[in-house]
Amino acid sequence: MTPDSPATPRDDAIRLLARREYAAAELRTRLTARDHAPAAVEAALARLAEEGLQSDARFVEHFVRSRIQRGQGPVKIRAELGRRGVDGELIGAALDEAGCDWQALACEALAKRFDGPGDGPRERARRQRFLAGRGFDAGQVHHALAHAWRET
Repeated sequence: MTPDSPATPRDDAIRLLARREYAAAELRTRLTARDHAPAAVEAALARLAEEGLQSDARFVEHFVRSRIQRGQGPVKIRAELGRRGVDGELIGAALDEAGCDWQALACEALAKRFDGPGDGPRERARRQRFLAGRGFDAGQVHHALAHAWRET
């Protein structure tokens, strides 16, 4: 590629992938936004996947691991991956393989943020909203409210 020639979809995709992992759907969106022909984008994505340079499974694994480290729950992680165009089965498999104790993670996040369970219903609701916003389901929230300060 010379300085005057336009970048190919593959070149642009490799530049993006050099910074971080991307889901194929994300790459497709970014490459078509750069005015690459849809057929050329699809061909480039297929070739990158064949060569192992782009992998949705690898992207999801990394994404799940990083969100768990941030203290986020499975509901939020699943939603974010869905918005990024990742297949639901792949998301489910990655969450299962993560081996995370979601209840313990909810307890840890809650204990880190709040000193105790709260004095009244308003404070308890505030803690529930915090955990729900972090992506924990009702069972995990209930468990965390009952056990967060005993386990730390």
